[in-house]
Amino acid sequence: MVRTAGRPEALISAVRRITAELEPAAVVSEARTVEQLVSESVAPRRPNMLLLGIFAGLALLLASVGTYGVMAYAVNRRSHEIGARLAMGATPLDIMRLVLGRAALLGALGIAIGTAAAVALTRLISGMLYGVKATDPLTFASVAVVLFGAALAASFMPARRATRISPLATLRSE
Repeated sequence: MVRTAGRPEALISAVRRITAELEPAAVVSEARTVEQLVSESVAPRRPNMLLLGIFAGLALLLASVGTYGVMAYAVNRRSHEIGARLAMGATPLDIMRLVLGRAALLGALGIAIGTAAAVALTRLISGMLYGVKATDPLTFASVAVVLFGAALAASFMPARRATRISPLATLRSE
């Protein structure tokens, strides 16, 4: 094994020559870099990780669509309440906070439950990971931030729609 500060590929012929000078019986048959060795060792796992990444992206999309649907339904069900709040002086910003606050609460609850389940199930994927522990706090934190952001982004349109509810139409319908 040879360590260099430069390009390792450039030293292969020199290493072969020096090895032949020091020990004529020794043969350097396969000279590879550490990057090549690492790449070859994780190559069988790449298709599985690619599929896992695709499914994770689809799961995030489905979770976002589901969150949007739940929040749109909740806003629709609470339209009379929201209209009454607007009629009594609530600002659109207050209504936005109300809807997004509910989404944030549900998102945080889902993330807490999901994180607990993920920590419990880390043994199943620990064999597929390279260079990171199965309980890596940075990974868990970044996933939580992405999921929380997706929940808030999916709830933004229903929250915006809630601010446009007409208080007059709400009061007339009752």
